[in-house]
Amino acid sequence: MSDSPPTPSASPVSSGSTGSTAATGSSSPVAPTSAAPAPGPARAVVLDVWCELQCPDCRGALDDLRALRDRYGDRLELRLRHFPLEKHKHAFAAAQAAEEALEQGQGWSYVEAVLGRVEELDRRGEPFLVEVADELGLDAEEFDTALIDGRHILIVDADQAEGKAIGVTGTPTYVIGGERLDGGKTQEGLRRRIEEITDRLLSEQA
Repeated sequence: MSDSPPTPSASPVSSGSTGSTAATGSSSPVAPTSAAPAPGPARAVVLDVWCELQCPDCRGALDDLRALRDRYGDRLELRLRHFPLEKHKHAFAAAQAAEEALEQGQGWSYVEAVLGRVEELDRRGEPFLVEVADELGLDAEEFDTALIDGRHILIVDADQAEGKAIGVTGTPTYVIGGERLDGGKTQEGLRRRIEEITDRLLSEQA
């Protein structure tokens, strides 16, 4: 066993849904201007967080995600992506519930509340998901209806399919700046690596 901390695995990611650029050009000449236009506001760096609400490793990652939010604020967009694992029987329902929470404006609050009580989700399943919504002041009746009518299933399925396409195999997995960081194997050093990439991307926008 090495005395040094393991290096987080990182892989390049190629996805047709992100990172595309539109071709520019015109058949008409453009008159030169005396001054360059003022730069627009910097875009937030996007961190895709492939998560599963019945996953203890995802619960372990919450402190890192909170620290990243505190450090970067709105300069870093944490985007919840779903990757329910077959071994967790309530994970697919939990992903749908998280989407309903996002629709009601408290997505990450709901995610943190459920992950903080993974054992209860293991035991109680869907009634627990509705109960957490009620505790957060969300429309629990609408949560119950959403789980019954399956209105968010297509979003969860699409996330899972995209995750598989780019090599996600477990949770949490992060994708930022074209790199995939696998937190399901080790979370050692992951936050530091995410900060390095975020700082680089923000400096490139400056």
